Amino acid sequence: MRTHFIAIGGSAMHNLALALHHKGYHVTGSDDAIFEPSKSRLSKHGLLPEEMGWFPEKITSEIEAVILGMHAREDNPELVRAQDLGLKIYSYPEFLYEQSKDKTRVVIGGSHGKTTITSMILHVMHYHNIDVDYMVGAQLEGFDTMVRLTQDNDFIVLEGDEYLSSPTDRRPKFHLYQPNIALISGIAWDHINVFPTYENYVEQFEIFIAKITNGGILVYNENDPEVKRVAEAATNPIRKIPYSTPSYTVSDGVTLLDTPEGPMPIEVFGAHNLNNLAGAKWICQNMGVDEADFYEAIASFKGASKRLEKIAEGKGKVAYKDFAHSPSKVAATTKAVREQYPDRKTIACLELHTYSSLNPKFLKEYEGALDHADVAVVFYSPDAVRIKKLDDISYEQIAESFKRDDLLIYTNSDDFKNFLFNADLDNSALLLMSSGNYGGLDFDEVKNLM
Repeated sequence: MRTHFIAIGGSAMHNLALALHHKGYHVTGSDDAIFEPSKSRLSKHGLLPEEMGWFPEKITSEIEAVILGMHAREDNPELVRAQDLGLKIYSYPEFLYEQSKDKTRVVIGGSHGKTTITSMILHVMHYHNIDVDYMVGAQLEGFDTMVRLTQDNDFIVLEGDEYLSSPTDRRPKFHLYQPNIALISGIAWDHINVFPTYENYVEQFEIFIAKITNGGILVYNENDPEVKRVAEAATNPIRKIPYSTPSYTVSDGVTLLDTPEGPMPIEVFGAHNLNNLAGAKWICQNMGVDEADFYEAIASFKGASKRLEKIAEGKGKVAYKDFAHSPSKVAATTKAVREQYPDRKTIACLELHTYSSLNPKFLKEYEGALDHADVAVVFYSPDAVRIKKLDDISYEQIAESFKRDDLLIYTNSDDFKNFLFNADLDNSALLLMSSGNYGGLDFDEVKNLM
């Protein structure tokens, strides 16, 4: 099958391109800029475009499927040409559904925890040599790509993002998958640029539940009041399985999970990750893995990339980075580090980088998010605010939003680095939370601080 990717260089798009290439498809693609690691990975398999840019003359009637990435614009010349020729144009999630119509679709949704739960499930399957198709939002240890598609596998595990499908398809991605088995980990308002009200955001999860196939299964986090309400209010003919945070203890920096066989040491930590683990267990059990086998496998799970990922450790000090940016995830991640290292100073640094986090109307949602830190730091770039065409935000607005008198605020990357590299890190746990890089911070340099 001949497929062409418009904006092939994206994290998700290039992984799908690689998956189709491995499946035997004829894959081509275009983009106006491709960065690492996408560039090297595409080049390795002969899929890197010879030159950057858009080339409508390459769009011919022989192409059987055009896959449109979010990076492309509605007036993209290749897209316009494909429309003129009447070619079949898919969004990324729409094409994934086409590839999995005859499989049992397992979709992991929620405002936070999606990647971690999906990663836990795939780790357990990989541990027990159970081959499944998948799409996950992070590179996992032991997996070559973030997408796998085959003809033969019975299950496909999909991370169900609630963001828009493509520039021409304004539906949330997870509305297109029609799960047989679904999970919702939490609901906390996000993507304010797309869902301007909390009610509008919650409605997307109600629609997601309604799209579960008749006779399907919904696994949901009953510790989250909104998830519990939405799940219990659903009237479609599905089976509902609630889960909650399991019992655990922390001893000498090691988290011990209570299991039927007694306390078991695990690599991940924090109440939110233990909650994620409970959800993953129910999904795995519904995919045929019994409880004992789940525990055996999950003991060696070290976490998804950039999700409480340990980047350095020295005597009496440790550093983690995390993708956390939403208020609820920032609070949970900071609390997890505090709980794991109760006798150390917790230094929590947060970069406000996403559209929502830089929106003055959304900032108030961060009240208390850094309360579990001994030293709380916020970095944001005024340039990022301008690039996103948002209203300017001030020191005063940041300070008022977090409700913390001793909050340190930096708007210059050099000033932030100066703080970081001169901080007293003895007997401390450093947490760097961002979906960016603090204006150019090399995380490898942090290793030198340990």
